[in-house]
Amino acid sequence: MRFRVLGPVRVAPRTPTAAKPRAVLATLLIQSDKVVSTHTLIDELWGTEPPRTATTTLQVYVSQVRRVLLEGEPDGRQPLITRPPGYLLRVAPDDLDLTVFERLRETGRAAYARRDYAEASRRLREALGLWTGPALSGIPHGPTLQTSAIRLDELRAEVLEQGISAELRLGRHQELVGELMALTREQPLRESLQGHLMVALYRSGRQSEALEVYRRARRSLVDELGVEPSPALRKLQERILTTDPSLAWRPAPDAPTPAPAPTAPQDGPVVRLPSALPDFTGRTAELGLGERFLTGTGPVDSRVLAVSGRPGAGKTAFAARLAQGAGDRFPDARVLLTLRDAGGRALPAEAVMAGLLRVLEVPAGPGAAADLLHARTRGRKMLFVLDDAVSEAQVRPALSVLSDSTVVLTSRQALGALEGVQHLVLDVLNRADAEALLVNCGGTAMSEDPASTAEIARLCGGLPLALRVAAAGLVARPHWTPAELARRLADERGRLAALRLGDLDVRGSLLTAYRDVDADSREAFRVLGLAPLPDFALWSAGALLAADLPEAERRVEELVRARLLEAVRRPDRLTPVRYGFHSLLRGLALEVLAEESPQQAPPATERLCRACVTLTRHADGLLAPGRDLLPYPSVPPAGPDPAAVVGPAPLRWFQEEAPGLLETVRQAHRAGLWALCAGLASAAGGYYEANALWADWQESHELGLDAAREADDPLAEAVLLRSLADLEWQRHHPGAARDLYRLAWQLFTRSGHRVGAGRCLSGEADVLLGLGRVARAERSYARALSVARTEGDARGEADAVRGLALVAQREGRLREALDRLAVCGAAAGRAGDERWRAYAGRRAAAVTAVAEGTASSQPLEVRPGVWLFPES
Repeated sequence: MRFRVLGPVRVAPRTPTAAKPRAVLATLLIQSDKVVSTHTLIDELWGTEPPRTATTTLQVYVSQVRRVLLEGEPDGRQPLITRPPGYLLRVAPDDLDLTVFERLRETGRAAYARRDYAEASRRLREALGLWTGPALSGIPHGPTLQTSAIRLDELRAEVLEQGISAELRLGRHQELVGELMALTREQPLRESLQGHLMVALYRSGRQSEALEVYRRARRSLVDELGVEPSPALRKLQERILTTDPSLAWRPAPDAPTPAPAPTAPQDGPVVRLPSALPDFTGRTAELGLGERFLTGTGPVDSRVLAVSGRPGAGKTAFAARLAQGAGDRFPDARVLLTLRDAGGRALPAEAVMAGLLRVLEVPAGPGAAADLLHARTRGRKMLFVLDDAVSEAQVRPALSVLSDSTVVLTSRQALGALEGVQHLVLDVLNRADAEALLVNCGGTAMSEDPASTAEIARLCGGLPLALRVAAAGLVARPHWTPAELARRLADERGRLAALRLGDLDVRGSLLTAYRDVDADSREAFRVLGLAPLPDFALWSAGALLAADLPEAERRVEELVRARLLEAVRRPDRLTPVRYGFHSLLRGLALEVLAEESPQQAPPATERLCRACVTLTRHADGLLAPGRDLLPYPSVPPAGPDPAAVVGPAPLRWFQEEAPGLLETVRQAHRAGLWALCAGLASAAGGYYEANALWADWQESHELGLDAAREADDPLAEAVLLRSLADLEWQRHHPGAARDLYRLAWQLFTRSGHRVGAGRCLSGEADVLLGLGRVARAERSYARALSVARTEGDARGEADAVRGLALVAQREGRLREALDRLAVCGAAAGRAGDERWRAYAGRRAAAVTAVAEGTASSQPLEVRPGVWLFPES
């Protein structure tokens, strides 16, 4: 093994001599093959008071570590790579003692679970042999290394105790006495070791010494902690005092390796539940429904409650909470059984039944497992929590056997094919409960900064696991404030890295759900991470996946069923079903896309942008005919049929898709899709203008303008500049508007696009008229009218004539104004623009009223917006 952290931190062939580079290396090794953020490394090295040059100094330490690592790489590949928001160290599984230790630990635990105690002893002792001292010793510890060292030392103690338990079952009690005496001297408050020593002494014929161990242990616990020994240790003392025959070791008659004889089923209640969470928060309505189910007073007559929800929603904690409070209703047994093995793989149906027999302490017999389990549970009041089921087939055999028992079943996806089951879906916590959970877990710091607490709850998306990890991270780092934690969580791409503390890992929980689905769904999950926020329609999914709508719907619905995607039904929408990611799952989708198939991102983004350009231009053309001046021959139509998606209601379509369109403009710009970015920004401008969405208008057009310049496309630049000029005129910035109109006019003229140049003249004339420069405005309108008529631009003609009518009205030439408005209406009719035609009619009625003396004849007030919004 090249890397060692189970003792002093070492790396072959040479270990860095300075302490801080060794601490950097240790932090990266503890989280090998995962991104460690620069914030984490800086906190690890300097704590609450990092120097101003912390980032630069960290880069120096990383460079030193890289030089050391490169010495041991035979192929010359650098294993330490930069990956935002930090660094990632790639380590082969057999090169790190911690990885080998964890593998041996899992193998030993699995052997112990199947009662192969000889194999368990070998593997667990081999795992312990990897240790050369306290974990991560010889370096300074920050919060991450300190937490990891505590966790690793606890794992070492766990492996030691399970190995001793296996050897006791093999009849090696006499050989263990000396080792256990030394261990109990070192750790007098560890009751499990005291219990093992008592058993070893008793089986070695030293009953009085075993009782003396109990008395010594009790004295230590009372003196040091003020508590009595646990019920298990007290019961062991009673069994020794009464010379309980089941305590004596007897080899199994047919076993190839000595093993303890199976014990008879316990007559008393069997309780195998995790400890209650003292800070369990919220879920009041769901707990009420669950309690009604357990008492048989619920809306559905069923003995199985299926609790489903996304990863991290707290399904296990919820089910355990129900079971912990139901002891009076289920006096014979309350048991929680996890339906996955130590590696996270789903147990087969046969292993589920075997696991139930094991926790109920049913000895192996000649009958089938189903018969033994049915005999043990028949006529008894028992509650079983089957946790983390993956399919109906996995649990159906066990449910058929547990016909007299009550079952709470948890799973990520709803197991809808099970018959006679009551279903309950756990969603994320509401805002109030999410903030309460942060306060309950995070202490006074959270309660003293409610604004930051609310922001953390929002960034965690109300997911209970994420909230717990965030709060625990704050407790583990008292030098952090809630505001600092909220700032670290704000970056979507680094959020999952920040939600990890010790063995609490939100990313790992979400990854399990991702890895449970098939390859086709994993690919769809990755690519759909590129979908626009906050949610998207099926046509977006089809564009990203390069699939027709029926196939896109099939793949998206598979992800919804696996709780990797959300579906929201909105009957009032043109697209009544919308899809979206939980914020943390979207972050995961983008991460795994970058890690597993980065080559898929550019073509998928381009397909989405092309579809958006096609649909947006179609909708804009319906909303305001003639507005789009630039056909962009380099961006051919692509994606779904615009008429089928947009329908006859372009304004409603824009209202639904506008947030996603702006996000797509950003994506196109980030991806360097310059023509698409400029084309989409231009096509969406009419909607932003008509609805006064000034911030979106400005951002999209500035990105589009930059893209047009990158593409060296002066015509696209002119179109976007003219639209930005309209925006400045709307914002009462006449000077900036006039400058932009003139710049756009120059580019249009240089490109030979006379229609665009003519419309810039009308825009500049509007500014001049608003500033009271009537004569100059009239000349500019006249020039625009001449261009429009020469080029056959009916929409431009209506615009210019409308301006001349306003000039005539302002000057008191009412007959001329009416004639001009009649021409304006006719031109708008030829352009197919009903709004401008209606405007001309309303304005004519107003001028007629002035001429007839039924309305005020005072001068027309000129202000920004009068000209650009004829519907107003």
